[in-house]
Amino acid sequence: MLGAEMPGGVRFVGPPPDREPAWRFPLDAPADEDLAACVACGLCLPHCPTYRVTGEESASPRGRITAMRSVADGLAKPDEAFARFMDLCLACRACEDVCPSHVPFGRMMERARVQIEPLGTRRARFLRWLGLDVALPRKKVLWLLAALQPLGRVALRERVRALTPKRSELFRRLPAVTEPAGQARGTVALLSGCVQDRWFREVNRATIRVLARNGWRVVVPRDQACCGALAAHHGRLDTARALAERNLRAFAGVDVVVVNAAGCGAHLQELGDLIETDEARSFASKVRDVMEFLHDEGLVSPPRGRPGFERVAYHDACHALRVQHLREQPRSLLRAVEGVEVLDVPGGDVCCGAAGLYNVLEPEMSSELRRRKTDAVESTGADVVASANPGCTLQIAAGLREIGSGMQVLHPVEILDRAYATEPSEAAPAAPGEPSQIPSA
Repeated sequence: MLGAEMPGGVRFVGPPPDREPAWRFPLDAPADEDLAACVACGLCLPHCPTYRVTGEESASPRGRITAMRSVADGLAKPDEAFARFMDLCLACRACEDVCPSHVPFGRMMERARVQIEPLGTRRARFLRWLGLDVALPRKKVLWLLAALQPLGRVALRERVRALTPKRSELFRRLPAVTEPAGQARGTVALLSGCVQDRWFREVNRATIRVLARNGWRVVVPRDQACCGALAAHHGRLDTARALAERNLRAFAGVDVVVVNAAGCGAHLQELGDLIETDEARSFASKVRDVMEFLHDEGLVSPPRGRPGFERVAYHDACHALRVQHLREQPRSLLRAVEGVEVLDVPGGDVCCGAAGLYNVLEPEMSSELRRRKTDAVESTGADVVASANPGCTLQIAAGLREIGSGMQVLHPVEILDRAYATEPSEAAPAAPGEPSQIPSA
């Protein structure tokens, strides 16, 4: 029998026979099959931002998976040291892009963070509960926070204050239905979001205008909720599931859900991992990033106006690039704008350090990554940097202000919107024919 004559104390690799997994919450622990998928080849290491900064194995995907395996094998507990390994991770998922074994690291990290949630201080746990369970899921609470923002800013630490965006309009809502310009091509539903709608509403308005300009009827379901991405990323999967159920009901019967925030879109496209039902998987298949949607469906006509600047540096948000695999689509759309030159940011595939709440919870690492990203963006000499994720936008804008740069940060759909707004009046479509096909390169 194979292995029957092995020396004493020698065994095949695997969990010790006399140990049990040490997960605090076994139902939301990293799956054994996911942990087993990693062969520890190390190809991910040079692509991991925290490993590149520290050079430490514990700050790499391989090191973090080793720590998870130790808990799963009963050799370690999810203690403070384990928590530190997991907390330092950006969950940018650069490792997944290069992994030959297709290890689902993002899914594993979310479940590992469930295990360390009880280890936080009372203050930290209270603030996470207040932000992730109370504020973000409730539009009225977010409205109140925005209304009180001018007063609350003075109580914030200087670094957090620098990241705080200007509030959007307080007393106007997005239209429930926007009819298309010219002949209708179909109906789409917009995920308005929580942070996106309260602090970046102009991005939502630009999204609606550009979609309508290209023949799409846009509906904004009133009973939709926060997508739950931030809750999931920070170990509050029950909250994320509750929000997902609300959105499944709000978007029932919709054919396409358009999203203009990279983190939200990535989370919703993987909803089948969070809620393992056919309904969730069907919903996930309907979620489309707005730039991907416009690119794939084609523009009625490329914008004939000019947005007021020429050189645009494109920032790849991690969850757009790594999870949704969007790179050429938004660039192709922006190249179609008359007079616009699209520039790549050196090292543009490296995380900017925003990563949800990371820039607040891990200020030292986040600041270093922000400095590197800001220097790279500034080196392009662009007039504007395009960013399709609110967290990235806040992070990069703060970095640019820090170095005294006047470079503006805009969502790519805002650039399209500005170009359409300056078109000659006769350019607006009355009855569009075949949409223009935007080249992919």
